[in-house]
Amino acid sequence: MLHYARMLTRDPGSIERGDIDRLRELGFEDRAVLDICQVVSYYNYVNRLADGLGVELEDWWANEDMVMTRAEFEAVTR
Repeated sequence: MLHYARMLTRDPGSIERGDIDRLRELGFEDRAVLDICQVVSYYNYVNRLADGLGVELEDWWANEDMVMTRAEFEAVTR
């Protein structure tokens, strides 16, 4: 999934049917593939929009707010 997300972010024109088939082989159904594509595309859009307009994060954001440990990730995905 992360490989697909990276491809979609860096070079969306390079994605081929085989890339979608690999997601299916990993157990992602069509709805999940669509969800992955939509979420990755949305975040790419929003980040490009913000970067293109020079939007900066609010002063109260700290670097540690942008990071999640593996344990934190696993706790919220259960």
